[in-house]
Amino acid sequence: MSPELGRFLVVIGIVLMVVGGLAMAGIRLPFARLPGDIAITGDRGGLFIPLGSMLVISIVLTLLFNLIFRR
Repeated sequence: MSPELGRFLVVIGIVLMVVGGLAMAGIRLPFARLPGDIAITGDRGGLFIPLGSMLVISIVLTLLFNLIFRR
């Protein structure tokens, strides 16, 4: 196993532990109902498409991984 793969797996494990800990503590992440999120409700149910939230998460993860794996 290469050191880069090992470092990547450790980082992913730490991120999953933090997210799991927040979920167990009942803390909601502040990504609900951002501008750009689409919510459609009807008589039979609803549909929620978090486009704005996905964009924010994508940018944050891209910056984080670029900082961690910069050569």
